[in-house]
Formats: sequence, structure tokens, C-alpha cells
Amino acid sequence: MNAETHRILVAEDHYVSRHLLERNLANWGFTVASAEDGEAALRILEGEDPPSIAIIDWMMPKLDGLEVCRRVRARKDRPYLYLLLLTAKSQKEEVAAGLDAGADDYVIKPFDPDELRARLKVGQRVVQLERTLAKKVADLEQALADVRKLKALIPICMYCKSVRDDKDYWHQIEEYIHTETGSDFTHGICPKCMAKMEKELKN
Repeated sequence: MNAETHRILVAEDHYVSRHLLERNLANWGFTVASAEDGEAALRILEGEDPPSIAIIDWMMPKLDGLEVCRRVRARKDRPYLYLLLLTAKSQKEEVAAGLDAGADDYVIKPFDPDELRARLKVGQRVVQLERTLAKKVADLEQALADVRKLKALIPICMYCKSVRDDKDYWHQIEEYIHTETGSDFTHGICPKCMAKMEKELKN
């Protein structure tokens, strides 16, 4: 797991419960940020570089846990955050309401440390997979952009084969391709040129 999956938010208004969570999480190697109410939790989760995992108490002042989950999920322009709802509610309808609001998982109060740790490991795996997939998508989009650029009309000198870039500078074609795509060339001789070169050497 990378460092990003070890950053976590605890949103819990009850001091003793929050302190217990913080202590357990620190012992498990997490870097913990804390919030005492739903508004503070949302500010952290919508801020710059938020923790990738959050434990959110259902019943909190200002904004409850369900509303925090809904608002986080409403933001489609942010990296995915794994939300674990902490609740004393255990009826199926209540649990379903929490998941419908956008929570990925839930833990019933009073929580069992082993169960919580196991569920957080699941969250870490989900975040890791999401980040890996997002990077691959970004790499693919960049590769497609490079291909589209190379398919466009490229100004090239008919004599020396230098290529003109967007700033009107001329480059050797190998340098131009490397600058634009990161690709390098391996050099060889095609059969046609090889035959021509052998013919010239014999004359």
C-alpha cells in the first residue's frame, strides 16, 4: 500500500470515541485527521489533497454522516474517497439508507477493533485499485493525444527532413518525436537501402 492509503479522516463528535479511534488508527500506521462535526469533516474532504479514507459518524451536529456522504459523492471532479459510516443503527433499512447515501461500508457501534481494521484494509485495496486505474486512464489519454498529434499535418523539410515545431523551430525528426511523445528511435537499414548500398560498394 502506498502512503496515500494510510491517510484517514475521523469525523466523530464524541470526544472519547474519537480519541479511541485516533489511538487505534495511529497504532495501525495511519496518519489521522480529525473533525468534531459534519461541516468540519466536509471542509477537509472537499479541501486540497484530502485523506483517501474517512470514518464518518452517522449522528453529528451541523451535518450528519449521511449528508456528508451525499455531498462528497455529488463531486464528480475529485479522486474517489472511501467512506466508512460509523453508526449505532443496525436495522437493515437504516444500513441500506447509509449505503444509498454514498457510504462504501459501515461499522456498528461499539466497534470491534479487529473488524474495523479488516474493513479498513478493504478500503485501502479499493483506493489503491482506483488510483492505479485512474493513472492508467490518464496515461492512455496522453498516448491517444500523442497519436492524434502525430497524425496531424507535420511540416517537414523536403531536403534535410527536419521538422518544424509549433514555435517555428526546426528539429531533427528523432528529436521532435522524442520531445512530443517520449519515444526514441532504434536505427537500422531497410532491405531496399541495404541492396542499394551493396550495389554502390561493388561499383
